[in-house]
Amino acid sequence: MAAADQTLGITAQQAGLARCNYCGALHRLPATEPCRLCGAKVRSRKRDSLQRTWAFLLVGLMAYVPANVLPIMKTTSFSGNTSDTIFSGVIALAQSGSVFVAIVVFVASVVIPVAKFVIIAGLALSLHFQWAMSEHTRHILHTITEFIGRWSMIDVFVVAVLAALIQLGAILTIEPGAGINAFALSVVFTMFSATSLDPRLIWDGAKSGQ
Repeated sequence: MAAADQTLGITAQQAGLARCNYCGALHRLPATEPCRLCGAKVRSRKRDSLQRTWAFLLVGLMAYVPANVLPIMKTTSFSGNTSDTIFSGVIALAQSGSVFVAIVVFVASVVIPVAKFVIIAGLALSLHFQWAMSEHTRHILHTITEFIGRWSMIDVFVVAVLAALIQLGAILTIEPGAGINAFALSVVFTMFSATSLDPRLIWDGAKSGQ
């Protein structure tokens, strides 16, 4: 019974075990041989996890700037041509009476991306500098990034659907702008950043994923 109590609260790495990142098979450390099921190299932690997280996050931030400056949608109609950025599109939707749609676009285009940037950066900094933050809090923040990540492409989806459906010749035509490409890149690199962060670092407080 006493021996069983001593094993409580330790990580798999401390117990001399490692899980394959691809198929999940359990191996004993040091894992010098490839995974017995899929043949992948077995590591106790993702290699250079924090470095990759920061690299992808910075690229995502750089892409997010033109995504907000450049037009995401160009509208051609008999009354003239108009271009809308994310913010001008939200304002135009609200002024036209589509308040709910404006809120959805604002949340998907501004709130969710900014929240992901802040949470991922906060997690990476807390792990690197060993801030006084509980593992449970870090786990909740990581779970939030995984949950909200699935909604990151709503804005791109809306513009794509509008461009595909609203093609009325000289009356009205909607085309994606350059900003939507930058926004899509920002979302993709932010997703890479979130997946590069090894959640196992949360539980052992390691400063690098070797």
